[in-house]
Amino acid sequence: MKPAFLKAGPGVLLMVALLLSASAAAQDGTLRERLRERRQAQASEAQAQSAPITAPGDYRYSLEHGGRTRLYLVHVPPGYRGDTAAPLLLSLHGGGGSMDYMARDENYGQLSHAARAGQVLVFPNGISRFRSGMLATWNAGACCGAARDENVDDVGFIRVVLERVMGQLNIDRQRVYATGMSNGAMMAYRLACEMPELIRAIAPVAGTDNTLSCAPGQPVSVLHIHARNDTHVLYEGGAGPDSVDRAQVTDYRSVPASVARWVAFNGCQRSPQRVLETDGAWCELYTPCRNGARVQLCVTERGGHSWPGGVKRTRGEAATQVLSANEVMWAFFMQTSAPR
Repeated sequence: MKPAFLKAGPGVLLMVALLLSASAAAQDGTLRERLRERRQAQASEAQAQSAPITAPGDYRYSLEHGGRTRLYLVHVPPGYRGDTAAPLLLSLHGGGGSMDYMARDENYGQLSHAARAGQVLVFPNGISRFRSGMLATWNAGACCGAARDENVDDVGFIRVVLERVMGQLNIDRQRVYATGMSNGAMMAYRLACEMPELIRAIAPVAGTDNTLSCAPGQPVSVLHIHARNDTHVLYEGGAGPDSVDRAQVTDYRSVPASVARWVAFNGCQRSPQRVLETDGAWCELYTPCRNGARVQLCVTERGGHSWPGGVKRTRGEAATQVLSANEVMWAFFMQTSAPR
């Protein structure tokens, strides 16, 4: 017995065909409309991401890089004016941290300092398995975690972030600096190695140079800040007893070896001058160097693995208050502000 639709006459079959065709066309039209709306939304978002920043405040952004959605924050200080070029400081969180944690003033005091110094702060986020960006790491060469193991292009990501921000704000390209805590400090060293044309000076805190290769095309000034009793990144080299899982880190280069490396890169005089000595801290400066660069080491006796002058205590020893990392690095940056 034939199915009912085969018994129908040609007119009925034609009507069915027309209905099916109309339904398909309608669905196709709806799909095209959705695709058009999605493209328009993406274009609007891209335009918003690159729109000029005209007022002080905090701005949150994302971008696609290396097949990942990457995050970053921009803090524009209260005194920012678009007709005056401002300095910019990249601030890189530690391993297991995030841009949000680094940007909290109660942790590092950088926003308060930026208000006094007039510097724009940029807080990029390392890679994380969480949408919020927490528990993130940087690929600083030999360290750390998933970012290192997956060979993430963090240098490329930060380069894009810098170019975006410098297109949105009036930034003095002769005064672009980088700092970081722990794994973030190590990432700052990598930026100095691979982006010397953009990064004028770095101020790593509690993290040494663990790049796998480094051949900067021009000098980059370096201020290294470290506690003598750091139990994570040991002053004399290696991962300390309070370091995380050894498989996630490396046998860290020592502080003296990191400083000596950059004294050589920058062609500095090898005998330092003691420029600060106070109860519990001292600083030594290597100068002169090529092209007006400088290398300085500041050491605190106490404080462990922390940010000198920091307010909030997370774990381990409280941050020393004998000097302020924010103030010391800003003074150092200002001494390297002459055009090169």
